[in-house]
Amino acid sequence: MRNRITDIFGIKYPIISGGMVWCSGWKLAAAVSNAGGLGLIGAGSMYPDVLREHIIKCKSATDKPYGVNIPLISKYSEELMEVVIDENVPVVFTSAGNPKIWTSRLHDAGIKVAHVVASTKFALKCQEAGVDAVVAEGFEAGGHNGREETTTMVLVPQVKRHLDVPLIAAGGIATGDAMLAAFALGAEGVQVGTRFALTEESSASEEFKRLCIGLGEGDTMLALKKLVPTRLVKNDFYREVEAAEGRGASAEEMAEILGSGRARKGIFEGDIAAGELEIGQVACMVDDIPTAKEVIDRMIGEYNGGLERICSKQKEWGKL
Repeated sequence: MRNRITDIFGIKYPIISGGMVWCSGWKLAAAVSNAGGLGLIGAGSMYPDVLREHIIKCKSATDKPYGVNIPLISKYSEELMEVVIDENVPVVFTSAGNPKIWTSRLHDAGIKVAHVVASTKFALKCQEAGVDAVVAEGFEAGGHNGREETTTMVLVPQVKRHLDVPLIAAGGIATGDAMLAAFALGAEGVQVGTRFALTEESSASEEFKRLCIGLGEGDTMLALKKLVPTRLVKNDFYREVEAAEGRGASAEEMAEILGSGRARKGIFEGDIAAGELEIGQVACMVDDIPTAKEVIDRMIGEYNGGLERICSKQKEWGKL
């Protein structure tokens, strides 16, 4: 499966685990990297000293490439960047901000850079900034989303039409069949969040994991649009947000309802009623909690099986 993404990041399979708050600690990152993908530590919920601890533990658990995801809107973004540079992290995925701010500095430190976007406009800005790859994330994804609400099926081929650097697809990808579809649309890699959030190595609480593997279609919804559009599980907190948005609550009131630490409360501490539960639409297709290696092995098997089916069909059509 060698391509530009595997070559850039030095990995066996073009599968990247999303840098998810309260899910993507060193254990998950190391497990994904050891299985042939690129594991990311999610720094969005970490203080700089906590990130350093996770990096050190990750380096002791794998000799394979790994990375760190840093949302540039984090109030600790500068300190987090200094940590990854100081610790010689090989890959950084940035999001939620201007890629020009850090790409050159990271490259000077020998770090590969990818940036996550939700539109072609920002994908082109990433290319201008000199990133090594772009992640195009559709609004099926869990957690924070773009305001455009463009689906992965539409976003990936549209971005591909305008981009020269390698493209990674994200949002709604949890199977090898979805990976094959993303490649058909022009991607050279996939970033997988929800499926890895619901694995043994994920640092999310067991309560959160068990709830999510029981979700059905329509059990998540985009909310908090006056703040940062976020895909949430429909629990008591979501219904409070829905009611406030329905009556036209201001951004200030929405921020007060959200408060602080609510994602930690829900995802990490397991308060499935009052917590902010971020997960993608594709959770409805997930019904177990395997290891990260099992996820990657399944995806590669499904990808190869799907490719074989397509080739077989092409042969049949060629005989007509």
